[in-house]
Amino acid sequence: MFGLKADWSLDVQDRYFTIEDYEGAQPRWCTGCGDHGVLTAVQKVCREAQLAPEKIVNVSGIGCSSRLPHYMKTYGFHGLHGRALPFASGIKARRPDLDVWVSTGDGDCFSIGGCHWIHGIRYNIDMVVLVFDNAIYGLTKNQTSPTTPKDYGTSTHPSGSFLPSMNPLTITLGITNVSFVAQVVDWNPLLVYETIKMAHAHRGTSFVRIIQRCPVFVEDIHKGMVDDPSQILLLKHENGIPTNEAVERIYPNQVEHDPSDWMGAMAIARDESKVPCGLLYHDPAAPVYDDWSNVGMGMSDEEKIAGVNKALDSFSI
Repeated sequence: MFGLKADWSLDVQDRYFTIEDYEGAQPRWCTGCGDHGVLTAVQKVCREAQLAPEKIVNVSGIGCSSRLPHYMKTYGFHGLHGRALPFASGIKARRPDLDVWVSTGDGDCFSIGGCHWIHGIRYNIDMVVLVFDNAIYGLTKNQTSPTTPKDYGTSTHPSGSFLPSMNPLTITLGITNVSFVAQVVDWNPLLVYETIKMAHAHRGTSFVRIIQRCPVFVEDIHKGMVDDPSQILLLKHENGIPTNEAVERIYPNQVEHDPSDWMGAMAIARDESKVPCGLLYHDPAAPVYDDWSNVGMGMSDEEKIAGVNKALDSFSI
């Protein structure tokens, strides 16, 4: 019927959410920015999982990617530069009933947020971490980031960066208690959607690095990969990111990779001759910090006071 929402379901539900239920403010990213596609994928995953908008929290730091909470009709927390992960950890620790998402960038996460990145992965709190990596500080207008290629000229390094760029995959894989590491390119919407969907289904910290185009400052960094799909290595496995024939036709270089194989994941991440796309590592058995941080959540005030007094009594002489 005209005027009704376009999504349909044969199941009778008390509430049914459509894409419009997750659409917040009008996105103000530049035309052609890869962030638009990621936002759409997140909204689709929420719709498919029928997540109540009031039970979702999007947390971010500072940067172009960190505008995402404004564009979701959910709860949001736009925090300090580099501090998205500790804020998100605190929210999930005290409100385990909420669905927590983190949107961060290569500068926000890998530079000023580097220590929080390492400990956030180790804690393995149940949340989705989306790193929008465009290899530049875009919001502050073209400064070198940790993933800017060596010798690439920027406003802070006009003659080019002196050091080789950081490899976020090898670093993340090397952190104790890592449980989910994936990488995808923003210009393949099906893979972006399937990757984020699988990340959300995982219990623990799902780390998804999204290689993302910035058409204003560093269009040429990713243009080679867009024009020549042979630069990408598609990771395939029955336990990996689902693909179809249309996706597989695009990428001539493919490999069967078992995401439970940590050594294999590290070898793929270290080989910089190709850009891996898919699920590198998955360990659903890794300890989840929520199992400790959520202890005592249901206690009454009286029980909490009694517990504190009992602890203090242990110091009596």
